[in-house]
Amino acid sequence: MYDVEKVRLDFPILGREVNGKPLVYLDNGASAQKPQVVIDAIIRGYSDEYANVHRGLHYLSNLATDRYEAVRGIVARFLGAPDPGEVVFTSGATHGINLVSYAWAAPRLRAGDEIVLSVMEHHANIVPWHFLRERQGVVLKWVEPEADGSLDAQKVIDAIGPQTRLVAVTQMSNVLGTRVAVEAICHAARDRGVPVLVDGSQAAVHGPVDVAHIGCDFYAITGHKLYGPSGSGAIFIRRERMDEMRPFLGGGDMIREVSRDAVSYADPPMKFEAGTPGIVPQIGLGAALEYLMALGMENVAAHEAELRDYARGRLSALNWLNVQGDAPGKGAIFSFTMANAHAHDLSTVLDKRGIAVRAGTHCAMPLMQHLGVSATCRASFGLYNTRTEVDALVSALELCHDLFG
Repeated sequence: MYDVEKVRLDFPILGREVNGKPLVYLDNGASAQKPQVVIDAIIRGYSDEYANVHRGLHYLSNLATDRYEAVRGIVARFLGAPDPGEVVFTSGATHGINLVSYAWAAPRLRAGDEIVLSVMEHHANIVPWHFLRERQGVVLKWVEPEADGSLDAQKVIDAIGPQTRLVAVTQMSNVLGTRVAVEAICHAARDRGVPVLVDGSQAAVHGPVDVAHIGCDFYAITGHKLYGPSGSGAIFIRRERMDEMRPFLGGGDMIREVSRDAVSYADPPMKFEAGTPGIVPQIGLGAALEYLMALGMENVAAHEAELRDYARGRLSALNWLNVQGDAPGKGAIFSFTMANAHAHDLSTVLDKRGIAVRAGTHCAMPLMQHLGVSATCRASFGLYNTRTEVDALVSALELCHDLFG
């Protein structure tokens, strides 16, 4: 039985007040709060167990290395990856996607080659491909969402042509909450010999992930959205793709031997992990993923689905509120606008009542352009949010309506 009130006790920040009001944290789509077990792992990592990892022969280095490398197996288990060696540590999803762009795509793509992506993508899954467009003449082929905010997987599949070299698509929109049928896209693309990169930054937080079932070649996650530390993350890379990749960054840990005249590289995944890594943040990520798996991602998904349905009902009753997107099976993310009030004004009023939401373009400017809005307010729910907090949001929005008309 999922007990959200008990879960909330694991997050110390949820007990504080903001502007004299109980904190209602609805900015999980940007970054989630941290449970005490993650905070404890970070404190212990710095206060009792810190040393640099790999190659050290002393006790603390060996201990830190064991703690750090154990996380690779935890990530593999969380993602359903068959081999921990297919997990590359990164500073987050942005780092992971850029790794694929520089290490896999840049050496292989030529002018006229195509990358298929959706208009719903976060900038992290757009800008690295623009680099290839600017520098190498790669063509970006866009697929637009439907009127309800859903993304038709068949339209993505149909966009794959003879010049397509990669499909890059989110599994869940950070603006609309739309869930994308990435399994269908991946299997169809594989039949055509086209690799698929899935941005799992949002989806991995809200329900179970199985990259083996999805059939993707790359799957990026970011720690700070997964109730872990900022500066942590990972990307699953199918072994055959790893073998096709050149190093991205050069330095320590990613080499086998260096001389004046030559260099040889370590085997993957170390080949893609140059320099002293984010040792303690990655250990914190491991603690966060173990916490999530102990809760059960199916239980998290069920709780958030119930919360989504309740919030959808309450928000839809506000006929002066324009909620963007209502795709079937969407996640508990609601982006909205109100006539006569800028998103920043709404956010400011909500903040005065202790309610934290995001206002702006949400690093999704092409989607904002498609929707015909300059910005939205976004309330994004997580595993510790409650119906009472939905009610607080609705009450504050009613105040906004009274203020702005």
